Amino acid sequence: MKRAIYPGSFDPVTYGHLDIIERAAKNFDEIIVSVLNNKTKTPLFSVEERVNILKEATKDIPNVKVESFSGLLVDYAKSRDVHLIVRGLRAITDFEYELQNAQTNALLSKESLDTIFFATRLEYAYLSSSSVKEIASFGGDISMCVPEFVSKLVYEKFGYEKK
Repeated sequence: MKRAIYPGSFDPVTYGHLDIIERAAKNFDEIIVSVLNNKTKTPLFSVEERVNILKEATKDIPNVKVESFSGLLVDYAKSRDVHLIVRGLRAITDFEYELQNAQTNALLSKESLDTIFFATRLEYAYLSSSSVKEIASFGGDISMCVPEFVSKLVYEKFGYEKK
């Protein structure tokens, strides 16, 4: 069985994330979408909220499993007996960052963990969770960035009624 982990903060999940999940799901028997509990960031949504949002957003993709983790990705992958990581790339700056992470993960895992990159589709190349949060914080329209139910939840976090 070909399995892979797609790790990230997903705060919030965007159409770009969902595109990578859908495309990865076509190439693997199982995709484990893994929400990182990153103690160095102050997220908009709790880990539990992000897991629930992702479960709702991916409910129609049967080979996607959503869970959370903390600590090193290599340890988490080993605990799940997974040897492939999926990452999306929007631009050269993403590649430099992701390549360094992939090389570090390979080194830490003693070469038992590989990373596969999916190039982001052009319509999502501008998209990031950070920009979604910034736009929403000023009451801007994020409907082109996230599913409608996610948009509603994001606006609620900022004290706005759904746009």
